[in-house]
Amino acid sequence: MRDTRESRLLLVLLIAIAFALITVDIRGGEDSPVDGARQAAATVFGPVEEGMSSAVDPIGNAIGAVRDSGERHDRIAELERQNAALKAKLGSDDRNRSRVRQLDGMLKTAGAGQYGIKGAEVIGIGAAQGFSWTVTIDAGANDGLKRDMTVLNSDGLVGRVTTVGPNTATVLLANDPDFTVGTRLEKTDELGFATGQGDRPLSVQLLNGKAKVKKGDRLVTFGSQKDKPFVPGVPVGEVVRVDPSGGDLTRNVYVKPYVGFTKLDIVGVVVEAPRKDPRDTVLPPKPEKPKPTPTVTVTATPSGKPPVDGAADGDEQ
Repeated sequence: MRDTRESRLLLVLLIAIAFALITVDIRGGEDSPVDGARQAAATVFGPVEEGMSSAVDPIGNAIGAVRDSGERHDRIAELERQNAALKAKLGSDDRNRSRVRQLDGMLKTAGAGQYGIKGAEVIGIGAAQGFSWTVTIDAGANDGLKRDMTVLNSDGLVGRVTTVGPNTATVLLANDPDFTVGTRLEKTDELGFATGQGDRPLSVQLLNGKAKVKKGDRLVTFGSQKDKPFVPGVPVGEVVRVDPSGGDLTRNVYVKPYVGFTKLDIVGVVVEAPRKDPRDTVLPPKPEKPKPTPTVTVTATPSGKPPVDGAADGDEQ
């Protein structure tokens, strides 16, 4: 269209009509005289706009797909819940199998030492009871537990009972710095006192400064008067380092405990001491040393040379 006086007048007239229609529509509200025309236009152009929007708005498409597929997502969620439940069951079964192994090993240890024990589960750990290394077990006075009873598991000495409630008890672990137990070396019967050092090996002070001890030697509890707080014969650990004697009256060695104090689960409290000292019988049998395999050395004879044990054919005799 050419820019003429008539075209400009037509543009002004169209703008005026548009403003007039807008004013009438706003004042009329829901009873607006142009509402029918607007709805008709929406009916005609709505599908076109929706199609254009779908074509140019992939994010909107994705949101719509998620909104419109509720049933499918419900099925997926249900499958995920079933999968999680199955994994939980398998994990529980694995844990139960582990606990059965622990309980079986503890019963064998108790049987070897003739200890009467009360089984318990570790339900708490930490310094809340005022000690650095303690655990809480789910057995107490109602189960026959008393203060200063020996606590063990399938591996050996765990600690001793320090506080007893009706249904729970606190156990001071053998690696606590405030923990001390009398020990006896396997075979040599050398006596000493083991003290906890946290996550480091136990420090053992042997009473004999000239005692013969080497790495790998094993120790058990010596026992206490009237078997409290310690019964005899409970495995303690193996020597990992020996300090030079230096002519002192005592000798220090360092022992790695058999028990893993950071992964305790099933334990046994000794409620009945053995009738006699089991000495070294509770210690597990030492693994047999592999027998050396005999070696045979074969020496090859260089070609062209006569055999050592006789002359070659054709040689002069």
